[in-house]
Amino acid sequence: MFLSVFEMFKVGIGPSSSHTMGPMVAAARFLDMMRASPFQFAGVRASLHGSLAFTGVGHATDRATILGLAGFVPDTYAQDKAEATLVALAKDHTLHPEGLPSLHFDPKTDLTFDYDTHLTGHANGMILMATDAQGDVILRQVFYSIGGGFVMTEEELAAGKATDEGAPVPYPFKSAAEMLEMSTNSGKSIAAMKRANEVSRGTPESLSAGTGRLWQVMNDCLERGLSTDGTLPGGLNVKRRAKDIHDKLQAERGMNLNAPHTINDWMAVYAMAVNEENAAGGQVVTAPTNGAAGVLPATLRYYLDNVPGSSESQIEDFLLTAAAIGGLVKYNASISGAEAGCQAEVGSAAAMAAAGLCAVMGGTPQQIENAAEIALEHHLGMTCDPVRGLVQVPCIERNGLGAIKAVSAASLALRGDGTHLVPLDACIETMRQTGADMSEKYKETSLGGLAVNVPNC
Repeated sequence: MFLSVFEMFKVGIGPSSSHTMGPMVAAARFLDMMRASPFQFAGVRASLHGSLAFTGVGHATDRATILGLAGFVPDTYAQDKAEATLVALAKDHTLHPEGLPSLHFDPKTDLTFDYDTHLTGHANGMILMATDAQGDVILRQVFYSIGGGFVMTEEELAAGKATDEGAPVPYPFKSAAEMLEMSTNSGKSIAAMKRANEVSRGTPESLSAGTGRLWQVMNDCLERGLSTDGTLPGGLNVKRRAKDIHDKLQAERGMNLNAPHTINDWMAVYAMAVNEENAAGGQVVTAPTNGAAGVLPATLRYYLDNVPGSSESQIEDFLLTAAAIGGLVKYNASISGAEAGCQAEVGSAAAMAAAGLCAVMGGTPQQIENAAEIALEHHLGMTCDPVRGLVQVPCIERNGLGAIKAVSAASLALRGDGTHLVPLDACIETMRQTGADMSEKYKETSLGGLAVNVPNC
């Protein structure tokens, strides 16, 4: 099993990796299918199902699908060009994707939120269709957005778990137990094994440049969040708070009366800054998802700003270690809130961040595995119940608390020798089982929990 650091962490746009980025990626894949087809196409249609339907408006799933069918992809998304495309579409009901003829598409009739038809593969399902000049469907594909911006076709999902079809890698661990065994046998750290796997598919230079860009985008997002105020879009009128809190924290620096727990406010405000940017549709990095995008950069920023002896040269090891843990969670359970609740998103992010922090603070592979387990264990059962389907309440604050838990988990693990009762593999399996047992009301449908008990208008 190999999942690249650049699959675990992807540059994209807010507010959701599964509900915004995934549909856009699916639409781009469908355009490729159309380009490879011998048929002559005249139009396209789309229907959204399950969680993509129930919370699609709040997650801008309709907008993302339309832009994907117009040829946009998350990694190179340009806001101004996207807005111009939507304005033109409203006038002429025509899309102009590269390499295809002009395609008729009227958002009012050709994009459907289907709340009744359940697609069995995953809670995040969508059907994309292409039509001929008579309006008959001549190409149809079911896609599933399975979390973190990952997309699979109906056929790919039915064939089994997502498989890696590339060249063999030196350390193909698919469980934490295998990871620790390989580390012991090779004498390599988790980051070193992950680096060897990445380099076997690329070069040291591409790895360094790629991880450098990931952190740059993460930190730029964080800084934008710390310097921007106002009200978030979507109708809840949620006020951005990160800038105000950050300004107050900076004003308090150097004062003798600061309580020690103020450091928690710093971690929380870093995470909240990222997730406020995500909620506003800004550029973020999935870590492992958009809804949990603030946990890891907040933890890494905490390390760089507050830990004695910290160094930016350790950022790559942090990200590689975190990606190794995230890959285990995705392969053996889920990182999708629509599939397993927020335990799969913020819980996974906290486990990844705790592992990364433990690694750069000198933790052994056993301590790193312990740190990830502690962080994930104490998110088990967490529901995904966003008010009005927006990635705002409780998501933004939840990232702050996830970062605090990640740092606490790493610290506890470093106080021990790595031996502990609950293996990470058992915790991941427990999370999978809990997600399977969880009511659909609490899995990103906004049909239960805070979403129905808090006034949302």
